[in-house]
Amino acid sequence: MRSSRNKNGWVLVLVLLAGLTVGGFIGSLCKDVQYLSWLDYGQTFGLEEPVSLDLGLIWISVQAIVKFTISGIIGMVLSILIYRKI
Repeated sequence: MRSSRNKNGWVLVLVLLAGLTVGGFIGSLCKDVQYLSWLDYGQTFGLEEPVSLDLGLIWISVQAIVKFTISGIIGMVLSILIYRKI
């Protein structure tokens, strides 16, 4: 059996992102169901408007938005439990 010291931190980050994504997807599917609509309740963080940088030769535009929902948090907790079992 592997000890927790041998686990890679990047795997944990990927598992957490997967849990957040799957949880958010489930929350968006449940938002129209009357008794499950609370799963899509959450807060949005990030840059609403893109930040642009024009260097003449290269034009860069960056926009990042993260929406944390109840179902996303539940997905992250479940992903941590799954990670501990791996």
